[in-house]
Amino acid sequence: MANNDYFKVEGGKKLSGTIIASGNKNEALPAIAAALLTEDEVSIDNIPDILDTRHMIEIAADLGVKVRKISKNHYSFKADKIIKNQIDPAMSSKIRSSLLFLAPMLLRKGSVPLPDSGGDKIGKRRIDSHLFAFIKLGVVINDDGKACTLTAKKLKGADFLLDEASVMATENAVMLAVLVPGTTSIYNAACEPHVQNLCIMLNNMGADISGIGTNKIIIKGVKKLHGTKHRILPDHIETGSFMGLAAVIGGGVTIKDSYTPHMEIIFPAFRKLGISYEVHGKDIFIPGNQKPKIEDDFGGSIPSISDQPWPSFPADLTSIMVVASVFSKGTIIIHEKMFEGRLFFVDSLIRMGAKVVLCDPHRVVVSGPGKLKPVELSSPDIRAGMALLIAALTAKGTTVIKNIKQIDRGYQDIEIKLKAIGADITRVVKD
Repeated sequence: MANNDYFKVEGGKKLSGTIIASGNKNEALPAIAAALLTEDEVSIDNIPDILDTRHMIEIAADLGVKVRKISKNHYSFKADKIIKNQIDPAMSSKIRSSLLFLAPMLLRKGSVPLPDSGGDKIGKRRIDSHLFAFIKLGVVINDDGKACTLTAKKLKGADFLLDEASVMATENAVMLAVLVPGTTSIYNAACEPHVQNLCIMLNNMGADISGIGTNKIIIKGVKKLHGTKHRILPDHIETGSFMGLAAVIGGGVTIKDSYTPHMEIIFPAFRKLGISYEVHGKDIFIPGNQKPKIEDDFGGSIPSISDQPWPSFPADLTSIMVVASVFSKGTIIIHEKMFEGRLFFVDSLIRMGAKVVLCDPHRVVVSGPGKLKPVELSSPDIRAGMALLIAALTAKGTTVIKNIKQIDRGYQDIEIKLKAIGADITRVVKD
């Protein structure tokens, strides 16, 4: 897929039928890195076939991992020999999660240069928490102003408090600590579903991790890990994205095999927008032709939806909720607490006719219901790209969405899935 591919969307058509959420991208990325913690074979199923996971698999293979593709979404990894001492800079610059190879590389090679990582441009995304955790566990950092190298000198367990509940910093710290002598206690640890499932995977490889799903993770170091078979859970962010889509333009959509208990954290935000849904076993059904009304706070105050670290509403669904709120009757404040650049995409919604006020980099006020018109759009990041695609599907007429590689980074076969429920969307491939 070329960088200048674009989507041509004929909006305004009701969508109905069944759609399937792929595996959790944010679970698959650390799982691929964790395969380097053992020389045995690690099998990972339900990996979403998206740009970000492809980049991670490419990095693993470049480091010497024997990668075997079993099917489109199923791979095995055998890291019996790591042939390089550093992560290829050109590869690492494509994806922020290349940072997740740091802990495995420290354990396998003893030292590793700090890579230049890529990722979404949604605001400042510091790596201080990663480095702090590494230092606490005995890693020495040498920064001469031109390059930064991490070296595993005398690693040992430690107790420490992360200054932010960073997902990847927690994952890096856990991956390092599982093979470090002694006991490590991580306070203010991230506890998102993908962090929980990484810990479960590591325990299945022979690690000793407790406190899974809490903000205090305790790791008792072991001498060696072994192989395992691991299956990635359905992506709760993709499921939430499809809920938003189905609510604003659906004629009745079932999101198949998508329900996990983690969705109970997400449902209240949809209820606040007046969006109805039904859970049938493992399926989530969004009734069609909804006319949602925003639920005011007690006393008639304007309500708000805000993101915070898990178990609060996830930041990756903030953009989706902005678009969904455009079609609910009433006024609501959307507060993006974590990333100061994520909400800038609302300029595109305003051009489409949405009644949205950007109060500051972290807050927008949305009044609805609105009706959107087609304009030319460009995806600034994964989640805003999906939000704009939802907006385009509601706008009667032709909308062109450029920079769709951002959407491809997080959503597998998105146009194929949308066509299956009635969307008129075409990927235009340009050389």
